[in-house]
Amino acid sequence: MTSTATPQPRASGEGSLGHVVFIAAAAAMGGFLFGYDSSVISGAVTGIQKHFGVGNGETALVVSSALLGSAVGAMGAGWLADRIGRIKVMKIAAVLFAISGIGSMFPPNIFVLGVWRVIGGVAIGMASVIAPAYIAEVAPPAVRGRLASFQQAAIVLGIFISQLVNYALNEGAGGSPNDPIAGIQAWQWMLGVETIPALIYFVMAYAIPESPRFLISAGRLDQARRVLSDVEGPESDPDARIAEIQGVMASEHKSTLRDLLGGKAFLKTIVWIGIGASVFQQFVGINVIFYYSSLLWQSVGINASNSLLISVSTSLVNIIGTVIAIALVDRIGRRPLALAGSAGMAVALATAAWAFSYRVGKGTSATLPNLQATVALVAAHVFVLCFAFSWGVVVWVLLGEMFPNKIRALALSVAACAQWIANWAITVSFPSLSDWNLSATYSIYACFALLSIPFVYFFIKETKGRTLESMG
Repeated sequence: MTSTATPQPRASGEGSLGHVVFIAAAAAMGGFLFGYDSSVISGAVTGIQKHFGVGNGETALVVSSALLGSAVGAMGAGWLADRIGRIKVMKIAAVLFAISGIGSMFPPNIFVLGVWRVIGGVAIGMASVIAPAYIAEVAPPAVRGRLASFQQAAIVLGIFISQLVNYALNEGAGGSPNDPIAGIQAWQWMLGVETIPALIYFVMAYAIPESPRFLISAGRLDQARRVLSDVEGPESDPDARIAEIQGVMASEHKSTLRDLLGGKAFLKTIVWIGIGASVFQQFVGINVIFYYSSLLWQSVGINASNSLLISVSTSLVNIIGTVIAIALVDRIGRRPLALAGSAGMAVALATAAWAFSYRVGKGTSATLPNLQATVALVAAHVFVLCFAFSWGVVVWVLLGEMFPNKIRALALSVAACAQWIANWAITVSFPSLSDWNLSATYSIYACFALLSIPFVYFFIKETKGRTLESMG
């Protein structure tokens, strides 16, 4: 009995776009888990510190441990997806994430919490690779950019929902993440609620078809024909599409790391470009805003409740920026969005660095003058907006499109793995860098935003409107 649903062809004249949107949204649920997990920890951090009596160093290791698990999950997801299929990998990721959520809710010590976070990270890494690859393989070229944007839309929605949940639980417990609700501390509920979207993801994985490219590679042509007919509409010619895909696959074999190698540069140029895009996406410091939002704003004199409200507002701005990107990515292209976002981020980060240079004191006793505090808040929101309408969406779209068919899943795994490692480096270093010099830290992030401009201009090629078979 097969575990994937195979839809029947639609009657002539009946559009397929609505069904493709549903398929993309269901696959992007993995992005929701990614966003939820990335942000939920920010509300729990101070509760974890107080409950276990640990400082910034131990906290950074626990927060970042999930990212190392994500790197492992991302690295293995492409290989696994090429062998057992995209849908089965989604289901495995959902189960691991649900287990992690339950375990993280009741850790006996900080070490065990870190272990559960790593397991959840593996699931997130797998989902972060599978969603863009799957959506790119299912979506028709004319709307592929918008559908691939669902990955980032789901991420930012997950961030927003987790911030709302964190705030509601914190206030419901009495204003502190260490206050109990039904005998369980609020921060534990914050982590445990993750299980709910994981179960939804698992159920939705049963409602969508397997990737037609995987079905063709596995010799399941009848199923591939039905899926192609369903997602590309009644006017499409599924037999011609199958022949096109088979033609591309004719000289291919199951991809291995050897297929990514390329001369003196060790890896093929296109793989290095994917890695570069992933690293730049993280080195601008975007996840500092979401992982450490509560600590960041408390470190400049804002109380816990207000810092959580700021987290909610930045998450809302994140959603607005993502909606803008979805509307524009197939109209004006990937490169223009990335270039505009890089310029905006550089200015916003530099402005925040200037404002933070007026910080007086350290820790929760630190303060900012009213003018600089206002500027810092505005700059942070502008930064999030610029990231959301550009790099937040564009990188995930490009990673699903830019690689040749024969190495797509594996190359995407390598690039996503690099992204998680870069994310870990930023996450684990921020508490120490912040204690050293918050203004200088944001100046570093601004420099990376500035450097991303020539990277895009010279190395990123436009993929708007091209078929996946024409890549490479």
